[in-house]
This record gives sequence, C-alpha cells and structure tokens, in this order.
Amino acid sequence: QVQLVESGGGLVQAGTSLRLSCAASERTFSTYTLAWFRQAPGKEREFVAATTWTGGSTYHAQYADSLKGRFRIFRDGATKTVLQMNSLKPEDTAVYYCAAKSGDTYYSIDVHYTAWGQGTQVTVSS
Repeated sequence: QVQLVESGGGLVQAGTSLRLSCAASERTFSTYTLAWFRQAPGKEREFVAATTWTGGSTYHAQYADSLKGRFRIFRDGATKTVLQMNSLKPEDTAVYYCAAKSGDTYYSIDVHYTAWGQGTQVTVSS
C-alpha cells in the first residue's frame, strides 16, 4: 500500500503563491495516477488536478476547469508530486489532499483513489 505525505500548506495572503508537495513511500508510485483534492469547511471534497503516467518519464496533467491557468501539477522525481498554486484567492482555502491509484486512467471522483495522505491546510487571507 502506497503511503502519501503532504507538506507545504500554510497561511498566505491573496494573490500570492504556495507550493504543496506529496511524497510517496514507493518508487512504483512513478507509474501511478496521482491527484490533488481539496475540501473546504462545510463543502464536499473536490478534484483539483491529476497527473497520469504516459510512459518513460512523461506525464499528462489534468485540472479542474475552474483552476486551469492558476494551478500546476507536476512530478518531481520518482516519488514526489508538486502542486504549484498561483494567484491564490480566499476561496482556495481548504484542506488539500494527495491521492493515488494504480493505472494511467485519472478520475475526478475521489472514490477511485486507494491511497490518501493526511491532508495539509491552506488558508488564504483577503
């Protein structure tokens, strides 16, 4: 079972940037689909972005439509995935979770993911 650990959350001002990292316990993670979800207080968990392995060291990224252009997901080595968040808004405040599933099909629904991190809090002040 892959274990995931997120880091990089914190309190930032609107308009600034923040980078979240997700470290996996296994190198086989490199072929997994890795996603970020977030959950704001009183709301359901929602899809943020995902990377899928397309062969070799190449990955394909997908994003929630509302976050395209501000957020970027990328792999950093065999066991780490990064979520770069720019131009942050107060509505981006949430607990951000890293999730993984085997295979190269991504889903924007959380039930398809079999491994989860503990979450990291991101708070954006206005």
